[in-house]
Amino acid sequence: MKYLIQGILVTLLLIGTAVASDEHRRTIPIESVNVTEHRVQINGQRVNYKVHAGTLPVWNEVGHPTATLQYTYYERTGVRSQEERPLMISFNGGPGSASVWMHIAYTGPKSLRVDDEGFPIQPYGVKDNPYSVLDVTDIVFVNPVNTGYSRVLPGPDGNMPSREQQRNMFFGVNADIQYLAEWLNTFVTRYNRWRSPKFLIGESYGTTRVAGLALALQNQQWMYLNGVVLVSPTDMGIDRDGPVKAANRLPYFAATAWYHGQLDDDLQQGDLYDLIPKVEAFTIDTYLPALAKGAWLPEDEKREIAEQVARFAGISVESVLQSNLDIDPAFFWKELLRDQGHTVGRLDSRYKGLDRKDVGVRPDFNSELTSWLHSFTPAINYYLREELGFVTDTKYNMFGPVHPWDRTGNNTGENLRQAMAQNPYLNVLFQAGYYDGATNYFDAKYSMWQLDPSGKMRDRLFFEGYRSGHMMYLRRDDLELSNNHLREFIRASLPGPNVPAKY
Repeated sequence: MKYLIQGILVTLLLIGTAVASDEHRRTIPIESVNVTEHRVQINGQRVNYKVHAGTLPVWNEVGHPTATLQYTYYERTGVRSQEERPLMISFNGGPGSASVWMHIAYTGPKSLRVDDEGFPIQPYGVKDNPYSVLDVTDIVFVNPVNTGYSRVLPGPDGNMPSREQQRNMFFGVNADIQYLAEWLNTFVTRYNRWRSPKFLIGESYGTTRVAGLALALQNQQWMYLNGVVLVSPTDMGIDRDGPVKAANRLPYFAATAWYHGQLDDDLQQGDLYDLIPKVEAFTIDTYLPALAKGAWLPEDEKREIAEQVARFAGISVESVLQSNLDIDPAFFWKELLRDQGHTVGRLDSRYKGLDRKDVGVRPDFNSELTSWLHSFTPAINYYLREELGFVTDTKYNMFGPVHPWDRTGNNTGENLRQAMAQNPYLNVLFQAGYYDGATNYFDAKYSMWQLDPSGKMRDRLFFEGYRSGHMMYLRRDDLELSNNHLREFIRASLPGPNVPAKY
């Protein structure tokens, strides 16, 4: 009897522990929303708005929820005609990055507390963004699976999918596009936005995402767009390898060297916009053909090219020659300010770093990214919880576990071209920072040139450059300028009354 009682007690204890364990398991609700009301001054005009901070499920083909995506939806209130009010759908990249960057630093009604050049200050947090495009468009910021608070869900059997199954469902160029297109159909339906003009905006890898989504939304969801914005774009499957890849870096090198005062006086004393056309012309007309000749380039010509490249890049002729005219970006970040004991940042080369040793061929760390995480991480955690009332113990993944990422079958650039061809309303804007060494601005220009080789749609392709890096909007002047460019693009991409979509 004593042993029976002990056994019952142990069983009850285990059951109680299991219940307590289940009650305290850290989870995110599959579907939820918290709505708050706010107002902001944008370009001197008061804008009242609601924020819907919530989660919506991703469903598989038999209607079972496979993941839940966390989103933040900004909706201007007091709008007379919602069907004429644009909706902008915003993604960041990585892959594996949350939507935090553009959310609280670029287009949204709140911007990060940083100084005018984008460097961290304390106390951390957000402030009103007087340049937000919320005056002209509603905005939804979406976190793909495993970023932000978005998570994979257990299957019908209660077990989590295997890593390979998760990769097939979510973690690849085309899987990512497929499930997000389905999710956007749900979002647009829930919030009654089918009649609204729609825009996609993506940053970095997010440009691959939105380029692919443009066609997937049209052909699979029958959802047509007015515009796609590519911020600091990736290659989107557009070939720019070999000599093109090497040559396209030089204008970025020159801009960075100019910013840090490393050029000869005659180049340094002019403005950046005086320098850039000279370097771009040399790159296309002289440097690229020289690189194409490879080892068959005559020695005297090679020396002449190396001297000009070194003059524009702010490094030694010997370094250029020892690199066979092809300068590795990591070496440049280490070399440019080596004699000053500093490195320069990868994503934004205005930022300086300190290495353990001045020798070497690459920096110890990305100085700009550590600076950004310094200020973004506390700000987004505070903002979602304390101002928007989205309360959870789930960790906000600035960068989530999505690798290995399946990069096969990346035809997103061609998909975007095809979407434009099928939809006469669809325009595309490229935005890039001159000091971005990861997705350099001249690569962005090159991709724009190659996106539609026929040239029949070049009047629907636009490029804007900025005096900052990958996140050009961190610099206050460029925050204003880039949002104004967005505002102009949105307005220009809305057809007039009764203007048909036809050629």
